[in-house]
Amino acid sequence: MSGPPAPGTAVPGTPASAPGELAARVGLATGIRQSMTLAWRTVVQVRHNPWELSDFSIQPIMFVLLFTYVFGGAIMGSVNDYLTFMLPGMLVMNMLFVTLYVGQGLNTDLTKGVFDRLRSLPIARWAPLAGRIAADQVKQLWSIVLVLGVGMILGFRIGTDLLGLLAAFALLLVFALAFSWVAVLVGVLAKDAERVQIFGFTALFPVTFVSNVFVPAETMPGWLEAFVDVNPVSLLADACRGLMLGGPVAAPVIQSLLWAGAIAAVFAPLSVRAFKRKV
Repeated sequence: MSGPPAPGTAVPGTPASAPGELAARVGLATGIRQSMTLAWRTVVQVRHNPWELSDFSIQPIMFVLLFTYVFGGAIMGSVNDYLTFMLPGMLVMNMLFVTLYVGQGLNTDLTKGVFDRLRSLPIARWAPLAGRIAADQVKQLWSIVLVLGVGMILGFRIGTDLLGLLAAFALLLVFALAFSWVAVLVGVLAKDAERVQIFGFTALFPVTFVSNVFVPAETMPGWLEAFVDVNPVSLLADACRGLMLGGPVAAPVIQSLLWAGAIAAVFAPLSVRAFKRKV
């Protein structure tokens, strides 16, 4: 009669469990912790690749300098007056373009096999995507502070108070979080990162330039002014002007939040569905 099986020997008729077998589900708290770890991974990459930081730092500085000193006098007759009008809108424009880096980074991770390696780890399936979006908020905050800092060096001054400034920051980050889902969808569907950038510039340039970011809407033809008045970029720019400089706040802030909610409601489910199919 044979004795009991030796330790570590699989019993016939029972499935052997591999060491470190993945759990069927990952708890919410654990998934959030994993997302923050992956977000930190994305942020730390900037230290190893400083050019990534320059990509969304040099362009906004150039835009602020060029529009202030080349067009400011012609549009408003005063460089300082134009800087005061334009800078809140520039924060909005730059926020939208920085969001594209979510799609580019996500596409790179998908096409280079990074997500294939992450799927072999005991982490939540949604953690890499959530980490990428969370890391974008850090980059957005850096970009906002950078543009505002350059503007203040040139002569821009806050006309309200610290609470209004922080509220403008929060509103920009909320809208960036909502618009990130557009970038995620493009990043998942595009064949490579270059196509994400091409789509972004093709789609965002008309939306941002046909707005009141650079010139007052009342200077445009009537039919174009009607579009500018409902453009979410214009509404968000007006909200930032009100919070940072004074003026109407409630209506543009509420309308901006409604636009952010609508964008997230439409593109978040589409992005998650496309992401699940991809991975």
